[in-house]
Amino acid sequence: MNDMSQDRTAQANASARKGAQLPPVLVYENVRKNYGDFVALNGVSLQVNKGEVMCLIGPSGSGKSTLLRCTNALEKLNGGRVLLDGVAVPDSEPEVRRVRQRMGMVFQSFELFPHKSALDNVAMGPITVLGMDPAAARARAMALLEKVGLASKAGNFPVNLSGGQQQRVAIARALAMEPEVMLFDEPTSALDPETVGEVLNVMKKLAQEGMTMIVVTHEMSFARRVANWVVVFENGAILEQGPPTRIFDAPQVSRTRDFLSHLGWEG
Repeated sequence: MNDMSQDRTAQANASARKGAQLPPVLVYENVRKNYGDFVALNGVSLQVNKGEVMCLIGPSGSGKSTLLRCTNALEKLNGGRVLLDGVAVPDSEPEVRRVRQRMGMVFQSFELFPHKSALDNVAMGPITVLGMDPAAARARAMALLEKVGLASKAGNFPVNLSGGQQQRVAIARALAMEPEVMLFDEPTSALDPETVGEVLNVMKKLAQEGMTMIVVTHEMSFARRVANWVVVFENGAILEQGPPTRIFDAPQVSRTRDFLSHLGWEG
């Protein structure tokens, strides 16, 4: 495909995107990240619209998780910038802490406090960071545990929860800060197969409620069915992007077809 055809396709796709009529929530402008001589991100430009579920897919080590960590300044950029609601994300404290409060992040590992109950894990952020009244914070935490299907486990410690349950607590903990955007870094990769579905169902519910989400995932069925926009990465750059119907059913780049076929994707 020549450059003119690519431009026309990009314009047609952009006009059909969810939230395209509103200013984007996040914009990546020529984002670059190096680790020594290794180029992790090589000039990534991208935007995320309000209420959109964007899935980042591609081989391991292609830059997906690095981009997510650059989004809330867990990694400092070597070039370019990330804008949240039109304002560049800072990389200095305490400004960056205020920005991180607006972005909930769920990691591969659950990172719960082992000495605190599920309820206290969820309530801690609002109490310590937002200065929320403890009783109100625990009420919010209980409502969120109910939202993720774990109200009956509120008093359990992480050691007494399955991996899927711990990850749902981690999602509730992120939601307790009332973020504008949720960032998910391969949230099911550390789970047993039988618990993957319960986490994906919670994420699907958030998507249906209109939460803006960026999801790094190898769960192709989730990306195909839940995402509004799919971005394919390789070697720190974007191979192609578009609605899931096109990426999965009619990819325009041969490397995308190869990647999906290696995963056994048959549409």
